Amino acid sequence: MTDSNIEETIFLKGIDSFNDKSFYDAHESWELLWTEYALQDALFVQGLIQLSVAFFHITNLNLIGSKNLFNKCLPKLKKFPSNHRDLNLSDIIDSAEESLKMVSNIDKVSQFDWELAPRIVIKK
Repeated sequence: MTDSNIEETIFLKGIDSFNDKSFYDAHESWELLWTEYALQDALFVQGLIQLSVAFFHITNLNLIGSKNLFNKCLPKLKKFPSNHRDLNLSDIIDSAEESLKMVSNIDKVSQFDWELAPRIVIKK
């Protein structure tokens, strides 16, 4: 298997984990990709890592950590075209912005609306 095939497999595993709401596992996949491969879009992958950790923090009862990670991931993701890696990036960014608003305005993680968590779709 070539490096590019391995990279693609790891990236897709992260998407599958994220869509299953296994945010820690998504973070682990993408962090492996980010640390072990010389990616041209490393900043994008870092943004996805931070996005997944933002949602993980909600499951871990950490609204402040979640808010901080949404604030870190959004500027990174916004640097890329809306079809980067053939993903539904505009939808992902919109969901992250709405999620940030919500975590900024709730007192308990039980108040978070999980319908806001985006589904990452490859639009090939």
